[in-house]
Amino acid sequence: MGFTGIPDDAFDFFRELGLDNSKSFWRRHRDRHERVVRGPMADLVAELAPEFGELRMLRPQRDTRASHDKSPYKTYQGALVDLEPGLGFWLHLDASGLHATGRYYSRAPQETAAYRSVVAEDRGGELQSLVNGLETLGYTVGGATLQTRPRGIRADHPRVALLRHRTLDIGRSCDRTAAGLPSAAEWVALTWRELRPTLDWLSVHVCPVARALRRSETAR
Repeated sequence: MGFTGIPDDAFDFFRELGLDNSKSFWRRHRDRHERVVRGPMADLVAELAPEFGELRMLRPQRDTRASHDKSPYKTYQGALVDLEPGLGFWLHLDASGLHATGRYYSRAPQETAAYRSVVAEDRGGELQSLVNGLETLGYTVGGATLQTRPRGIRADHPRVALLRHRTLDIGRSCDRTAAGLPSAAEWVALTWRELRPTLDWLSVHVCPVARALRRSETAR
């Protein structure tokens, strides 16, 4: 049938899971999860794949081995496609709605160093202009940041806010009413199209530097 929208019960499911994140709740509602969350998200992912590539849906179980939070299940359903390592599109369904973003998520110190070294240069002004344009369209700029500026960056640097980021996550959200419509698939596609120039800039300017730093580190 294809994607027909995210059913209302998907948002209720995650709200209830947030209140009772237990294996007993999951056992009672496993079939419900497959029907109202996993199934519709799989349909949405399949509709987006021809344009954006094969998306990988995350499993519902949390990896709690290195976490103080031992809650066994994620209170969201995520899906992602990498354009290259550490850079790609992200889709996220939770109790509040549907969220579509583009991300640069450095997984090693070299990737963070690459991002900051490039953004600190004059060409980083191009990224700032892209981000400013997205904010004008209503996008939110998130990601992990330092509380203060990075070492060696002066307080009056024109891109000090971007340089505080260790990861960059830019996107927007729609509520459960909009997510419940078949047009939510086109909303995600439009979001990712508008984010593409920013991800392309990161791919051209930052990712090669990150690869070079990783190779240098490996060769030592």
